Amino acid sequence: MNGDVRREWFDKDYYKVLGVAKNASAAEIKKAYRKLAHQHHPDANPGDTQAEDRFKEISAANDVLGDEDKRKQYDQVRDMAASGFGSGGSPGGGGGFGGGFPGGVRFEDLGDLGDLFGGLFGGGRRGGGASPARGADLETTVTVAFDDAMTGTTMPVRISGPAPCETCHGSGAAPGTSPTTCPRCGGSGAVAVNQGLFQMSQPCPVCHGSGRVVQTPCPTCGGTGSRRRTRSFQVKVPAGVKDGARIRLAGRGEPGAAGAQAGDLYVRVRVQPHAFFGRSGHDLTVELPVTYAEAALGADVRVPTLNGPVTMKVPAGTPNGKTFRLKGKGAPKRGGHGDLLVTTRIEVPRKLTKPERELLKQLQQTEKESPRRRLGVEV
Repeated sequence: MNGDVRREWFDKDYYKVLGVAKNASAAEIKKAYRKLAHQHHPDANPGDTQAEDRFKEISAANDVLGDEDKRKQYDQVRDMAASGFGSGGSPGGGGGFGGGFPGGVRFEDLGDLGDLFGGLFGGGRRGGGASPARGADLETTVTVAFDDAMTGTTMPVRISGPAPCETCHGSGAAPGTSPTTCPRCGGSGAVAVNQGLFQMSQPCPVCHGSGRVVQTPCPTCGGTGSRRRTRSFQVKVPAGVKDGARIRLAGRGEPGAAGAQAGDLYVRVRVQPHAFFGRSGHDLTVELPVTYAEAALGADVRVPTLNGPVTMKVPAGTPNGKTFRLKGKGAPKRGGHGDLLVTTRIEVPRKLTKPERELLKQLQQTEKESPRRRLGVEV
């Protein structure tokens, strides 16, 4: 484990804070955080200190549960606490976290525990300060025509929600001023608290773990560093993009707490279906109608492609459903193009002219073998 472990991990049930189960997926945690953060954000509750405290608690929970490594460490700490760690009498009757250690752990063993928990106990490594919560990722959707998806295009995107304050650019400090290093923690974001045998690390009560103090708050955002507004972006959709693909715009998500790193904006692409082209990976597909005569006698036929029609040879005796591959005529991909898969569909005319009917009757009379012979029937 690293040095991010904090005392409040023993005390705070972050799953309960976000209202999710312990086995919740990353997507469920993200969804719960975004919903609660939107509800309790200071911009949506001006002057409400309870909402502000709740927002900080939600952000702290997301900072841990939203990070795979931190979540794993948090679960291990919580499991150890639930199993009775610290519930027995401490060695020699001394006080400590929760009163002591189970299983006869000796005082001299604390150094190993300190290494395990990365500085949670006084005998181990010293961890760094708590990092302000990174901003939440956002997601939106754009719809592009099939032809535009093949050639590539640029699409406008608009999102509404928390954004960096246009006055302080996310710092929270009034123009002409800057946040200063927190005098209590020296910018680490954490302070040490003696707990009997141990020295615990917890977020600094002055800067709330950010390591910075805003002396003169920005008059526009009140020091939060963010405001709700609508932002517009241009997203470049690459040639050959697949339906459902996500394009990442780094740093375009919600701003982070206390000037921390902003989240990312993910743009999901929906590609409209084409009138006759389908898609299979990087290959395109098309059904090609051919006449009975073309399939039986063979013919050179015109086939549509992304770059205009080309001529393809249909060999004599081509059956219905035969697929031909035209190399390099598919969707764009890195280093080239996929292929075009052309599947023949023999068209049976619904109406026949008198001459056509007579010719087909003559053909029928010359046929000497039934196509159903292999089924054991002749007629």
